[in-house]
Amino acid sequence: MDASDQAEHAESTVATGRIFAALELSKSAWVVAMRLPTTEKVSLFRIAGGDIEQLYALFARARDRVGHAVEICSCYEAGYDGFWIHRALIARGIENLVLDSSSIQVSRRGRRVKTDRTDAEGLIRVLMAYHRGEHDVAQVVQVPSPQEEDAKRLLRSRSNLLRERIRHSNRIGGLLHLQGIRRIDPSRRNWTAALPNLRTADGSAFPPQLMREIRREAKLLATVQALLAEVEAEIAGMVRDVNKRRHPAQRGHSHAIATKLTRIRGVGQQSAAVLATEVFYRGFNNRREVASYMGLTPTPYNSGSMERDQGISKAGNRRARTVAIELAWIWVRNQPGSKLSQWFHARAGTASGRLRRITIVALARKLMVALWRFLEAGVVPQGAIVR
Repeated sequence: MDASDQAEHAESTVATGRIFAALELSKSAWVVAMRLPTTEKVSLFRIAGGDIEQLYALFARARDRVGHAVEICSCYEAGYDGFWIHRALIARGIENLVLDSSSIQVSRRGRRVKTDRTDAEGLIRVLMAYHRGEHDVAQVVQVPSPQEEDAKRLLRSRSNLLRERIRHSNRIGGLLHLQGIRRIDPSRRNWTAALPNLRTADGSAFPPQLMREIRREAKLLATVQALLAEVEAEIAGMVRDVNKRRHPAQRGHSHAIATKLTRIRGVGQQSAAVLATEVFYRGFNNRREVASYMGLTPTPYNSGSMERDQGISKAGNRRARTVAIELAWIWVRNQPGSKLSQWFHARAGTASGRLRRITIVALARKLMVALWRFLEAGVVPQGAIVR
């Protein structure tokens, strides 16, 4: 190949090449690893954390250096920064991937080097392999729309409030127990009416500072309960018919998927709302993808003569998996004539303990697939009662 052919080959390589960039994100700084199509060297840059304009300028300089309007392919790991960076890059015409960090293979040495620099360089190699067609090197996160992402907040807020309610109730119960008081239950209505003139179990005067602390916790508990009532009223509005008149606290945008799920007996408002906002807003190609997203797929271990089952993967959506298993227990009780319930009883029978728990997880997987088919094609689970 003479000099002119080499120049033509180099020019065609640049024209058809890509700029690969990997972002290692943190609160204080972003480390950007970049590989140009004209070189095999990976360059590293450090910019202020959250400075998206500086990142745009860095990409613009890289394009100017190449001298052609080449495509920029970037990636970063899903984490604290969420998806706003992905949306900003896509809006600028930059192809971006959000990777699941737990799916990226790492060295199994006892002590491996881990710095922002090495992580960024590793992401570059993963990104280039993915664009070569090796799609098994990492799992790409399906980025939800802003509306789909915002719809998850209501149910997650309820989960946080439930934990807060339990925490304050346990705290009050523990403070009362220090003085031998067992008859007061903070979960009951008007429980604070028993606090005035309260005495310890041995008949002594109740310590004043301890009483003040209990009353402070009671105010926090009342605030959490009021907020929880507002959230639950809004969730109830998600699954009601838009044509029905609702209380002002329950008005809002109804969720078509949640409303459709509640047509099946045994699927309550909370379960329907969680499944609608966490799972079934996504598109699934087959039943295996449904089970895999919830972490309900089996994980066998077969190596040489060793063969055993490690249980479900638990790699999917934790909130959805919890609701799916709870709903499976409810399904057995409320849909006894369905084919799924009969399948469960045929295998579990009168067994108890571990075998019954394993079988209910298998039923949860089948139930989620059946609900997906109901939403996609209108196929009602065989023998199920529909409202």
